[in-house]
Amino acid sequence: MFVVDTNLLLYAVNRDAPEHERALALIETWRRGERSWFVTWSIVYEFLRVSTHPSIFPDPLDLEAAQRWITVLLEGRRSGILVATDRHAAVLEQVAALHPRLRGNLVHDLHIATLMKEHGVLEIRTADADFHQFDFLRVVNPLAGS
Repeated sequence: MFVVDTNLLLYAVNRDAPEHERALALIETWRRGERSWFVTWSIVYEFLRVSTHPSIFPDPLDLEAAQRWITVLLEGRRSGILVATDRHAAVLEQVAALHPRLRGNLVHDLHIATLMKEHGVLEIRTADADFHQFDFLRVVNPLAGS
């Protein structure tokens, strides 16, 4: 089981990104594969925010197209969205205690890492090196060397 981070989704949808073809091929492989994989709602919303933002995304999608892309992405039988359970606050407290100086934009990563730990999903596929600070995660950059 693994989580796919926002940056890989954005590369896959952004035809202007140098990583586009490789990211899209990877996501298609994962959609057809046998391993379970997930996103979180915060990953979905970050994808929607960036992919529709004309100052960030070179050829922004409209909101309907961005939502449709996520819907199709998650139609696979092995994909899903990690959501908070009754244990979320306790797991957050545990993870946050290990990272007392974490703040600002990294709180978004803290949320993802907390959800992953809560569900026992300990691998994240991402091009974001910030996730290495969470020792319990296996951080895999599937685009490294491509």
